[in-house]
Order: sequence, then C-alpha cells, then structure tokens
Amino acid sequence: MSNGRFHISINAHLLSTEDGYRRAGIHQYIAQLLRHLPQNEELEYTVFTQYHPDFMDRDDFTPRASRWPTERRIVRILWEQLAWPFLARRANLLHSMAFVTPILTRCPTIVTMYDLSFIHFPDRFPRLQRLYLTMMSRRSCRRARHIITISESGRQDVHQFFDVPLERITVVYPGVDSVYKPLPADDVTVFRQAKQLPNRFLLHVGTLQPRKNIPVLLKAFTRVIKDSARSDDLHLILAGGKGWLFDEIFRLVEQLGIQTWVHFTGYVPDDELPLWYNAATAFVFPSVYEGFGMPVVEAMACGTPVIASNASSIPEAAGTAALLFAPQDMDGLVEAITAVIHSPSRQQEMRQAGLRQAARFSWERAGEETAVVYQQTRERS
Repeated sequence: MSNGRFHISINAHLLSTEDGYRRAGIHQYIAQLLRHLPQNEELEYTVFTQYHPDFMDRDDFTPRASRWPTERRIVRILWEQLAWPFLARRANLLHSMAFVTPILTRCPTIVTMYDLSFIHFPDRFPRLQRLYLTMMSRRSCRRARHIITISESGRQDVHQFFDVPLERITVVYPGVDSVYKPLPADDVTVFRQAKQLPNRFLLHVGTLQPRKNIPVLLKAFTRVIKDSARSDDLHLILAGGKGWLFDEIFRLVEQLGIQTWVHFTGYVPDDELPLWYNAATAFVFPSVYEGFGMPVVEAMACGTPVIASNASSIPEAAGTAALLFAPQDMDGLVEAITAVIHSPSRQQEMRQAGLRQAARFSWERAGEETAVVYQQTRERS
C-alpha cells in the first residue's frame, strides 16, 4: 500500500477462528467494526489477524496473517511488542483493538479499551495477567493520541484510573447485528422441538465466570420456582462457554436442588443465538460489571423482555426498556422475574420498548464514528 493515503495498521489478533467463549464480546466488536468501516479514499488499512473473513476482501484492506501462533496469549503479547512495530514501521497510525499498544514505536497510536475488569476485580485474574494488563493498559492509554471505549461508563473509568483527559476518550457504542430480530413463530417452534426446550424459560447468555453473578441468579430463580405453584414449570437456561472459576456454579445448582430446572448449553454458535433469544420468556443479565453488555441489546432486538442489573455500563445498553435491579439485591431480582413471567401485558410492553431501545445501536454508526477518530487523529498529526 503506497498511494498517498493515510495508512492505519490494525492489530486484530483477538479475532478468533474457533468456536468458544473467545468468540464472544471482543471478537464480535472487532469483527463488526472492521466489517462496517466506511470506505474512504483518504484512508487505507493493514489488518493483522489470523482470521480472514470475506468482509476483508476490499480494495482498502490488506489482511496479514502471522506465522507466530498468536492464539496463545504469551505469543500474542510478544508479537504485539516485538513484531508489530517492525511490520507497521511505514504506517501513519497504529490502532490496537484491545488494551495494549507497543512500547517500541514512534508511530501515533489509538487503543480500544473494552472494560477495566482487571482493576475492578483484581482477585478474579491470574496475578501476572492482572499486572500486565494494569501496567500496560495504563501506559498505552497515557501515550495514545486517542482512546476508544465502548460505553460512557468505560470512558469515565479510563479517565479516573489512568488519569487521561476526557477529551482524549471517545465512546463508540457497539451495534446490533441485523440477525437479531423477532423471528417467525414457526421457525421458533421448530427450534424448540429440536432442542426439546421447556414451554417457559429464563435465558442467560454469557461466559461462565465470576463477574456474571450467576450464583445470585440461581438463588433468586430457586425462590421464584419454590415460592409459587404458578412458577414450578419455569426453567433457567445458561447459554455460554466455561470461562474460569465456574465450578461454584455447578456446585450451587446441586446444593439448591434445582438440577431439574437448570440447563447448561455450553458455547452457543453465533447463528443459533437469535433463536435462543426468541424462544425465551425473558432474558436475565445479573452481571456486576460489563464494558457494555451486548447480550442485553441483542435480546431486546429479538423482542425478548430483559431483566438486568444496574451496574457499570448496563443501564446505557438497557435504557428504560428493561427492569433493572442492584446486582446483589436478590429480593429485587425475584420481584422483577415474578412481575414479568406472570404478566403477558408487561411482556408485550417490554418487547416494544426493547425493540425501540435496540434500534438506537448501529454497527454502521460505530464504523463511521471510528473512521472519524482516525481522521481527527490524522488532522492533529
């Protein structure tokens, strides 16, 4: 690439080529953002990734794979610190799509910060990983020309913890893919039968890990089904791969005696997720901390009533369309679940409100806003 255009080198090695929990969250944000970057005669991109989907087949994109096995964390760290600065030495701007930029580069940088969970919950991370992320993210943010966060909550976190001026931080909200929509009843019925789903169930989508707050959901669910004869046909489906420190979740299901009512799907392929949302009676998201909370918006886009915690960025995703509760307020969660599952009229109101809220989030807008950050960085160079 050498035609006088502004050359942006993008580290997208966290794009995943395999099904699993790593294809959630960050992978989806990076993939959709790259897909929706607008073509601009003034900008061109080299995208470093092992993953080469069809949407990278454009005149202004040059995908580059590496012989380094960057699926391994330590190798990826070495690549971004040693190989990337050399490979991108002729670029005008480096954009790290996840947390850390190279130390040894004179090129201006942009870094995307999804969350600061490693600072909010240091005990939930292996010590070396936590120290690396904390130290290198702080350095990357302070040296970057600009920082992108995916929520206002995240923007304030970067400002507070890393002492970065707010004017150097831009929020680029995720969008919601067009596959997330209300589906024909016949399609949902076929899916229900194929998966042998119960008539009524609450759905949670997310990697099984501590900050998802699954134990509170399990305890609240137990109260709902055992306190009311009208709720004993209600089930709970936990859709998502195993992350870390998940053994407590399985032990708690046994201790509560709710094995009959709680089901684990493991990782759910992307193309199945809209069907899971559509089939659910309600979606419940009790997380104590999120960079944004994409499943909240995806569920709403499918017309599914949402019950979610009021922590961190989740109210930004949910707006006024969800029933919100404090993450440790089990009484509030029980009350919200009961209010939704026993009121068809409430469900219908929440469906309509959720569809309106989800329509506010657009990947096209996210791509355009990111390109604006590139242009502004160019103008200031």
